[in-house]
Amino acid sequence: MKILAIDCSAGAASACVWQDGKVLGECYTNVKLTHSQTLMPMLCGILEYAKVELPQIDVFAVTAGPGSFTGVRIGVASVKGMAFAQGKPCAGVSTLEAMAENLRVLDCTACCVMDARCGQVYNAMFAVKNGVVHRLTPDRALSIEELAQECAGCSTPVVLVGDGAQLCAESAAFAAVDVRLAPEPIRFQRACGAAVCAARAAEAGKLLSAEELLPVYLRPPQAQRSLKRKH
Repeated sequence: MKILAIDCSAGAASACVWQDGKVLGECYTNVKLTHSQTLMPMLCGILEYAKVELPQIDVFAVTAGPGSFTGVRIGVASVKGMAFAQGKPCAGVSTLEAMAENLRVLDCTACCVMDARCGQVYNAMFAVKNGVVHRLTPDRALSIEELAQECAGCSTPVVLVGDGAQLCAESAAFAAVDVRLAPEPIRFQRACGAAVCAARAAEAGKLLSAEELLPVYLRPPQAQRSLKRKH
């Protein structure tokens, strides 16, 4: 089974071609360009270098959220378009679950965290042991202070991973909490993690049609929140 996976849920963006447990090719960028500029050239390049044509892809996967509202929309729309055109199924993957795959080689509590702005983070906790990732909490939005209190009560080493990891590690709330910051090469969400999650979804019979694939935001967009406060 060949999976084409993409992630553009935050500042970094990546695309991956994955087949039966092997990464055939992956492209990753973390530059100050919009995903509308980088994503399609990245997809074309990775397919060319992996010697895979779009009709050969069996599943199209995307980190469907949480994350940047614009980035998530771009990623989901791109995958919906490709899957619809090819008549193939999709996998909408939790961004937080995908980044937990970065820590598969460690025995730890993976604290997957993204900057949600306004003093909040998107977070989910995972137990990682003997190469197996097990979800401990649902995806949620909470304050950095609340997350720090939860991490302080963990009995296993806590590793911060995600684009909000450094934000938490450097915050006053985490000053007295014993956590580790994942090294930069494995700190950010990657498309290969999304591909692994998509493969699990395929095995469990949880793939979606292009019409069924939707973004997951966890909270309303800033414009809606501002309007609600105004009223």
